Amino acid sequence: MTRINLNIPAVQAQRQLAVTNKALQQSLQRLSSGLRINRGADDPAGLIVSTRLQSEIGAAQQAIKNSERAINVIATAEGSLSEIQNLLLDIRDKAIESANTGAFSDDEIRADQLQVDSAIESISRIANSTNFAGRKLIDGSLDFTTSAVNTDKLNVVNVFRAKFGHSDFVPVEVSVLQSAQQGELNFLSGAINTGNVTIELRGVKGSFDMMLFSGETASQIVIAVNNITEATGVTAALRNSAVATCGVVFRSEDYGTDAFVSITVLEDPSAGSATMNAGLFSDHVVNAAGQSTLNDYGQDVQALINGTVTLGSGLTAILNSTLLTMDLTLDPTFAQNVGSSTTFYLTGGGALFQLGPSVDPNLQEQIGIQSMTATRLGDPLNGYLSQLKTGGQYSLVNGEYAQASDIIDLALDQVSKLRGRLGALERNMLDTNIRQLQITFENLTASESIIRDTDFAAETTELTRAQILQSAGTSVLAIANTSNQNVLTLLSGR
Repeated sequence: MTRINLNIPAVQAQRQLAVTNKALQQSLQRLSSGLRINRGADDPAGLIVSTRLQSEIGAAQQAIKNSERAINVIATAEGSLSEIQNLLLDIRDKAIESANTGAFSDDEIRADQLQVDSAIESISRIANSTNFAGRKLIDGSLDFTTSAVNTDKLNVVNVFRAKFGHSDFVPVEVSVLQSAQQGELNFLSGAINTGNVTIELRGVKGSFDMMLFSGETASQIVIAVNNITEATGVTAALRNSAVATCGVVFRSEDYGTDAFVSITVLEDPSAGSATMNAGLFSDHVVNAAGQSTLNDYGQDVQALINGTVTLGSGLTAILNSTLLTMDLTLDPTFAQNVGSSTTFYLTGGGALFQLGPSVDPNLQEQIGIQSMTATRLGDPLNGYLSQLKTGGQYSLVNGEYAQASDIIDLALDQVSKLRGRLGALERNMLDTNIRQLQITFENLTASESIIRDTDFAAETTELTRAQILQSAGTSVLAIANTSNQNVLTLLSGR
């Protein structure tokens, strides 16, 4: 049947040619853009997944940049801390040098004092001028702020790490679980009544042999022991201050398991075989030589902080948990009162580092960087570095060499611990975080590429196919358009 009003073969050829042209245009677009999905219509579900992956990729990239910037901040702070540490070592050398008063004149000691003054001023200058992009790092502005701290119970509060989450403050409840104790030995008699005797008195600072004479009273023993406390680290007191004959208690200056008192009763050649009656001491032990040796060690405090049991070191409670890392030095009276408690609050501060690809407290790290100025290096119990300057309580010209040395050692310990914490943060958290994020970034990018990027090999094949079909479709359409001309043959046959 032949009709001329409607050329159905031509219509069909046009439709197929339109489909081919669309496929050709899509192939050209994919090859020119490099993307398999250019519009939502190309792959609606793939576009949704790809967009989510792109968001995660961007977040991972930014998290890597954040971690790298945090490392730069830490490197800047640690460089300054290294200089402060070197200055402290110089100050320590001068303190030890000045203590050699038998070989150094007053003028030389005053010259050492001038160098100490200059070094202390440099420490404060470094602490106040160390900054990164306008943010000061070690002047105390990045330390945590606290409120309601009872200084009668907590002498020193150092907060190194805390997580506030969505709260404006963090309550910190401290309860004593195990009391802090000193090493302690009790001499129960009011006087030496067994003849002259020599004892070896030992503590954490060293040992000292001292002669106790027959008839020497408890009060006299106390004075004799306290006169050598700096050499032994052991103090003495009357067991009952109201009764001079009550006996003597020997105690270590410090608290904790590292603190101890040891007394060995030695035979005194000047008194024949006379020895102190070991039964006058509690918990005595007699060695193979017949010498009575007595030892007693202290006990570390143990506290409960926000439900977590702490480690103890003397009077210091050490907490290292997921939410809080801090050191608290307890007042001796509070530390010996099991069951007593106190509460204070963290109200802000700290340096907050966003380390993860989403704003989540679990992907953040907030640390405290204490002030390294001379007025803050040290503590209220021992004194501060600034007190070593001319006119200060522990200056070298005042002859306070031992106390000055203790303060310098404490300051060195504070600086080295801060450097250690910053180094641990960089090595164990930031470096590993970067490596993990880089792996995540790599896998996310590969997944997003599979979904959205053009496979050039496959698409080139599709392009070639579309080009051939386009040529064929054009030829077929031309044939279809000319097929109706056969009707003219019928007409010319009339």
